[in-house]
Amino acid sequence: MDPAVATPQGALASPAVARNTGPILEVLRAHLPGRGRVLEIAAGSGEHAVAFAGALSGLDWTPSDPSAEARASITAWAAGASLPNLHPPLALDVLDPETWPGGSLQAVVCINMIHISPWAATEGLMALAGSRLAAGGLLVLYGPYREAEVPLAPSNAAFDESLKARDPAWGLRDRDVVAAAAKAEGLALTRRIEMPANNLILLFRRV
Repeated sequence: MDPAVATPQGALASPAVARNTGPILEVLRAHLPGRGRVLEIAAGSGEHAVAFAGALSGLDWTPSDPSAEARASITAWAAGASLPNLHPPLALDVLDPETWPGGSLQAVVCINMIHISPWAATEGLMALAGSRLAAGGLLVLYGPYREAEVPLAPSNAAFDESLKARDPAWGLRDRDVVAAAAKAEGLALTRRIEMPANNLILLFRRV
C-alpha cells in the first residue's frame, strides 16, 4: 500500500496505480465489451478511472468510493481529463444497497479493495454485482490472493501480515472462498490471469 501524494491540482497520485494501470488495461481491453455501462468500485484516487475511460471510449465509466477525500480526487483528475464518457463519482458503499445505482451494468470493476476491507465488503460487492450485472455481464477483480495450489509469495505473506497488523479484519482472501461468495450471487469464475508483482485478475460472469 503505497501512500498517495497530493498534487497541486488537489488530486491524489498513487505510485501503485502508475505501475499497474498498463497491465490491467490490457486485460480490460481483451475482455470488456466495446460498449455499455461500467461501474468501478472503490475507485480511490481516480487515476484508474481516467486512464480506463480515456482508453475505452465506447464505455460509460462511473467511478465510486465511500470516501469523500477519494471522490474529491476523482473529480480533480476528471476535470483535467474532460472525458465525455467519464461520469461523476458516486458515494457508493457496498454495504448499503440504498447507495447502489439503478439499471443494468455490463461490467463491475474492483481493484485492490477485497484485502483492504472487512469480509462483509466482499459479500456486499458480490451482492451488488449479482443484482446489477446484466446476463453475461463481467465482474473484474484485481489484487493478491491466497491459493491452495500456489505457494504464497514472500512479498504477499509480508503484505498480509502488515494488513492484519493495521486491522485484523483485513488481509489476503482465499481465491476459492471469494469464488464461492460470487457463486452464491449467480457469478461464475471464468478466468484467472496472473499479473505483475504476484497479483491476479479474476473474471466472473453473471449467469
